[in-house]
Amino acid sequence: MKRIITIVAIIVFIAALLFFFRYIRGRDAENVGFDSIKPEDMPRQITEVLPNYRMKEKALVAKVNDEIYVVVTRGEKNTAGYEVEIDKLTLTEENGENILTVYAEYTDPKPGDVTAQILTYPFAVVRTDLQELPQKVILEKQYKN
Repeated sequence: MKRIITIVAIIVFIAALLFFFRYIRGRDAENVGFDSIKPEDMPRQITEVLPNYRMKEKALVAKVNDEIYVVVTRGEKNTAGYEVEIDKLTLTEENGENILTVYAEYTDPKPGDVTAQILTYPFAVVRTDLQELPQKVILEKQYKN
């Protein structure tokens, strides 16, 4: 019984630490404004580079014509029904580096849903209000039910 209580206490302690560090990191965060971009309205430069990253799950930033874009890719999926949406962007400074945190909301097909059996590469693109590229980009993902 003592062993179970010790394990539960360790798990609660680790969860509290993770919550604390996430709170501290987000405390001085500045929200970044953005506009969603439809795939047909993406700049040509992003359209050309996107195939190089579509197999990976990551967040990218790109500067095109003095505008900064953020792209989130989900990687290759075996069926339709997977989506990604950029929910929020925050900018923080840590050790002299500007860090952009991209909060993405993932949607997966529900079990039992009938979906097309094709390869898909879900992604989202937004144009930001940033004036310069950040030194680091962090992707924080959350699954939507």
